[in-house]
Amino acid sequence: MFGKRIPVFKLLGFEVKIELSWLILATLMIWSLASNVFPSNIPDLSPGTYLWMGVVGALGLFASIVFHELCHSLVARKYGLPITGITLFIFGGVAEMEDEPPSARSEFLMALAGPASSALLSLAFYGMRAWGHEGGWPEAARSVFGYLASLNASLAGFNLLPAFPLDGGRVLRSMLWGWKKDLWWATRIASRIGSRFGMLIIGLGALSLFLGNFVNGLWLLVIGTFLQNASRVSYQRLLLREALQGEQVQRFMKPDPVTVSPSISVRELVEGYVYKHHFKMFPVVESTTLVGCVSTRAVKEIPQAEWSRHTVGELVRECSIQNTISPTADAVEALSTMNRTGNSRLMVVEDGRLVGVITLKDMLRFLSLKMDLERVGE
Repeated sequence: MFGKRIPVFKLLGFEVKIELSWLILATLMIWSLASNVFPSNIPDLSPGTYLWMGVVGALGLFASIVFHELCHSLVARKYGLPITGITLFIFGGVAEMEDEPPSARSEFLMALAGPASSALLSLAFYGMRAWGHEGGWPEAARSVFGYLASLNASLAGFNLLPAFPLDGGRVLRSMLWGWKKDLWWATRIASRIGSRFGMLIIGLGALSLFLGNFVNGLWLLVIGTFLQNASRVSYQRLLLREALQGEQVQRFMKPDPVTVSPSISVRELVEGYVYKHHFKMFPVVESTTLVGCVSTRAVKEIPQAEWSRHTVGELVRECSIQNTISPTADAVEALSTMNRTGNSRLMVVEDGRLVGVITLKDMLRFLSLKMDLERVGE
């Protein structure tokens, strides 16, 4: 789901990270607030004043989204649901869950916590603006508080749309789940509704473009497409998790992975392995023992003219625990590790020996066959 993420800080035990796309959003937001929104609301201020108003507005959005996702995470923690962190990206933020909620009630409360927190923040910012008015605060400061109040009200309202995987869609799923006692059925219905909402937003975006509102129209098209894809992927992820439950990694692993020897040159690694197999990382094996891993990132530290004079053994590093898994581990654990780290392939290691490789592609192929034969999800 995510690209490169930058850890920022930890809050109550949850690591807060920013995807690079968030930096694009923050930049565009500061520019929009400083050049359009605030000058329209309060004319005749200095460019420097508009700039700091834009920066404070963007920081306020950052804090609001973190608070929104933190409330989700705290409720999830109360019900024993592991949250690996909070990530902010161009469409907002997400509390990263390792598993589905344990019950319909827990999902209902966890989903409502986000919009409730945004509504609470909206009231708080409205209160600050009123307090500032009574206290004679500068109009610029009052305007920023008013903007953040409206922004959080909009966040609460948008997230309450019954479009899975938005909070409102999760509330809907929890109610369907509680009614039918069937998580698959509830997720299928909620994801279909979410997909329809995505199509509706895409239609509104196209209409805005036709009417000449290019920026809003393009933004609606992007949001609608994201929501439509997220609804489908969320359902597929649940199907895959349920299909893999109880299955061991060794059932899906390839027993003869591509490995390299520590004695070959870096040039041989690049030309005979990287360009041939298109992997960015290879396990380094001597006899049957896993020595470590070598990555294209390490190769780039060596000047190309010197590739022939250096060996893989000089670049090998200990394999990260995020890249390895046991053959007897549950396949759902492998899926969770892939989701958390962004790796699409894991090395299967037993007693220090590399015994295979498991890939997301192979697990998805299994799911496709299972759905085709058993007509799962219909």
